Amino acid sequence: MDEKIAPHIEELTMALGTINKEEISKELDKLLKYRVPLDEAKRILKSKYAAVSSNSVEVKDLSPGLNGIDIKGRIIDIIEKTVSIQGEKKTIFSGTLGDGTGICSFTCWDDMSLKSGDAISIRNAYTRLWNNRPELYFGKRCAIAYLQDGELPDIEQMSHSNLKKLDEIVPADVLASSVVLIVEMYHREIMLKGEKVTVVEGVIADETAKLPFTAWVPLGALDIGSYIRFEGAAVRIFRGLPSINFNENTSIEPVESTEDLPFTLESVNRSSSPLAIEQVLEKEGMFDVTVRGNIISIRPGSGLIERCPVCNRVTQKSICRSHGEVECLMDMRIKAILDDGTGAVHLMLNRELSEAIYGKSMYDAEKMAQVSMASDSVFEDMRKVLTGKYLAARGNSSKNEFGVSLVAKSVWAPENDLKERMDQLLEKIGNGCDE
Repeated sequence: MDEKIAPHIEELTMALGTINKEEISKELDKLLKYRVPLDEAKRILKSKYAAVSSNSVEVKDLSPGLNGIDIKGRIIDIIEKTVSIQGEKKTIFSGTLGDGTGICSFTCWDDMSLKSGDAISIRNAYTRLWNNRPELYFGKRCAIAYLQDGELPDIEQMSHSNLKKLDEIVPADVLASSVVLIVEMYHREIMLKGEKVTVVEGVIADETAKLPFTAWVPLGALDIGSYIRFEGAAVRIFRGLPSINFNENTSIEPVESTEDLPFTLESVNRSSSPLAIEQVLEKEGMFDVTVRGNIISIRPGSGLIERCPVCNRVTQKSICRSHGEVECLMDMRIKAILDDGTGAVHLMLNRELSEAIYGKSMYDAEKMAQVSMASDSVFEDMRKVLTGKYLAARGNSSKNEFGVSLVAKSVWAPENDLKERMDQLLEKIGNGCDE
C-alpha cells in the first residue's frame, strides 16, 4: 500500500464503519488509476458506502442491516465477556441501552470505559440480526461522546415507567411496560434443568393489539378478564413476533380503576378490523391480524400430505428428516397466495380450515386420489375450485427470506363488504380518469 494513501484509507475506514479496509483500498485504488483527484475519490466512496451515514435513529426505529447510524442512549447494564472469533480470544462488552423510546441490546467490540448509567451519543454504529432481534454494534471506529445527565431519562424511568401500547412493542425492545387485559390464560408443566416447573401462558390485549405472554412467576389471583400494569417484562422474538415474558424482575400489579381505559374484554375479543396487506408486509410479525383478498395461486405442497407421527413434520416418501422411515399419518392442507391489490401474503390453512374452504373433506380427497390414481389430483382440483376465491383470514403473520406468511386460525368468505369493495374500485377508477 502506498504510504501516502494509507492515512486516507484509515480515515475512510473509520468514517465508513463496517466496510472493510481491503474493499475501501481496492475501490480507492481503482478511482485513482482513472485519475480521479484524491479528495473527489474520497467523496465518491463516502457517498457510495455511507448513504445512510449520519442518520439519527431511536431505539424504536432499529432494524437489522443499518449502517452508519447515530444514536443517543443511556447504558442500563454492561458486562465484560470473552468470546472466540475465528479461533482467537477477544474481550467484548455487551449490555442494554435505552433512550426513552425503548431498550435494545448492544455489543461494544472494544474497551470504551463505559459503565452503567452513562448517557452517551454514538456516531457511526450499525445493527445486525442476533437472537431474532436487531442488535446495536459499535467500537473504536465509532465516535462516542458523553451527554449531560439530564438529556435522557434515568435508568429507573426507562426500565419501568415507559408505558407502551402493545402495537408499539418492536423487535428491538428487550424490556417493555404496559397496561393490558388478560384474555387467555392456561397452565403448562415443563421440564427445566431436570425439574418439573409450572408456567402460565396466555394472551394479553389492549385497544391496539394482542400479544402472547409467558409467566415464569406465580400470578396469584389474576385470571382471564384481569386488568394489569406490568413493568420491566422481557421481550422475546420468534419469527418477528414479540412475546412478553414475566419473570422475577417484572413488576405486575392489578389495575383497580378501569373506567378510563379504552378497551374491555368484549372489545378486544372482537375480530380485528381487516388490514391492508401492505401494512402486514411492513411488520416483521403480527399477532391476531385479519386480512382479506383473492386467492391468486394455490401453491405446491397443498392437498393431501403425510406427516411424521413423532414430530408432525411433512414427510417425503415416508421418510422424516429427523426420525427416518416412519408410519405416516395422512393430513390435508392448503398453501395459497392471498392478494388484496396492495400486496400478497402466503396463507397457510390446516386440515379443518382447508375442508371448510375447499368444500370437500379429507375422506373425499382420499377417494378422489384413489379413483384418479394420480398423486396430484387433489392439488389440481383445489386450484380449479379456489383460484380467484375471495376470502378473509385471521391469524398470526411472520416474515422470513421467502416473504410474509399468515397461519390462519379462522377463515371465511365475507358476504357483507361487496358494496365497500365496489366503492373502492370505483374510486380508484375515478382517480385514474382524473389523472
